[in-house]
Amino acid sequence: MSYDLVIIGTGPGGYVCAIRAAQLGLKVAVIEKRKTFGGTCLNIGCIPSKALLYASEKFEEAAHELKNFGVIVDAPKLDLPVMMKHKDDVVSANVGGVAYLFKKNKIDSFIGLGAITAPGKVSVTAEDGSRQELEAKNIVIATGSEVTPLPGVTIDEKTIVSSTGALALEAVPQNLVVVGAGVIGLELGSVWGRLGAKVTVVEFLDRILPGMDGEVAKQAQRIFEKQGFAFKLGHKVLGVEEKDGKATVTIEPAAGGDKITLEADKVLVSIGRRPVTEGLGLDVLGVAMERGRVIIDDHFATNVPGIYAIGDVVRGPMLAHKAEDEGVAVAEILAGQHGHVNYNVIPGVVYTSPEIATVGATEEDLKAKGIEYKVGKFPFTANGRARAMRQTNGFVKFLADAKTDQVLGVHIIGPVAGELIAEACVLMEFGGSSEDLARTCHAHPTLSEAVREAALGVEGRSIHI
Repeated sequence: MSYDLVIIGTGPGGYVCAIRAAQLGLKVAVIEKRKTFGGTCLNIGCIPSKALLYASEKFEEAAHELKNFGVIVDAPKLDLPVMMKHKDDVVSANVGGVAYLFKKNKIDSFIGLGAITAPGKVSVTAEDGSRQELEAKNIVIATGSEVTPLPGVTIDEKTIVSSTGALALEAVPQNLVVVGAGVIGLELGSVWGRLGAKVTVVEFLDRILPGMDGEVAKQAQRIFEKQGFAFKLGHKVLGVEEKDGKATVTIEPAAGGDKITLEADKVLVSIGRRPVTEGLGLDVLGVAMERGRVIIDDHFATNVPGIYAIGDVVRGPMLAHKAEDEGVAVAEILAGQHGHVNYNVIPGVVYTSPEIATVGATEEDLKAKGIEYKVGKFPFTANGRARAMRQTNGFVKFLADAKTDQVLGVHIIGPVAGELIAEACVLMEFGGSSEDLARTCHAHPTLSEAVREAALGVEGRSIHI
């Protein structure tokens, strides 16, 4: 069987690439090692975690918040199997949607392990060991990433779990130790914390959310601590011992000092993710790699003609929407168009409560580069809609070039920050200034007014503070 394009992996990067290529008239096939499409994101990542985050927020709201609105209900009871069914139903609907889109766009799909046996040739090994050979004018590697293991610690997905196991616990742990204060650890920690677990987060660095704006991270930590999180920052894990379904985590200060032991019902290891490239045959083909990632040029091409790569296996943030944009871009390039990704305008979101969203440069980035900038900031405590919702934690922060006023970064911690950041993304994609947004009329009362007020604040013109 011969194709214009064969894509290995059907996560957000792979399936979007396939659909866009098919729209452009290419004959496309995809290869997926799972029995369902969608990759980590749809099956055991973004989608199921958001289902549980939202469901646990509803539980928290019923338990503590509704009475403040004059809605009196009995103390809620948790039916965890039903909550998990909600998660599974959401996953099923999403992966089924991708399967439908493949059929709609006449994309052939093959279930099995894909490997590139030679330029233009891909083998698919099914679960029963049978093999099929495909020919392709072009091949895209979109195999995504997997959990980075913690040296010396065995993840059994029962007591010591990765994000996969943390999405499928059969009971709420009394004590949960989270190793890693990044996005995944904080999101899943907040799920189980809202449902009743005592959450302790251990982080090697002296801060949470590495890479995010420092002021936002500090505010987030204060809010999480009020919600019951305990943080052990600047500590490293020496080992985890599991016995009779319980775990003992031994830690010590990263700079040296006395050891501490933490007792836990469950330990979540969330220290990051690493690219999945093993078994693809890249070493035999001589595909250039660097620190586990595939090296690509500005057109997503590897050093081997006809082989491209996108998503978590290449440089840049490991984000589903970044992979999607790369998938669209490479499909358009292969169809003779001019696909492009602006890496300066890729948002990142932490789906805790409140949400945290960021796009562009942080203050730390600008200081390191010696770029002069102005700051505009507006708190949600001064926003009418946020007050009405009783969700006033956080703020919106604009960073604009001191000379040109071009917006270089926007950072939000507050209600639906993941939705509000889109306005900043559009502004930055068009090279807009803070004044451009400040002079744009926003509906009242809305949370988006806080974004406008922060833009006004760049020149000291905020109205409501």
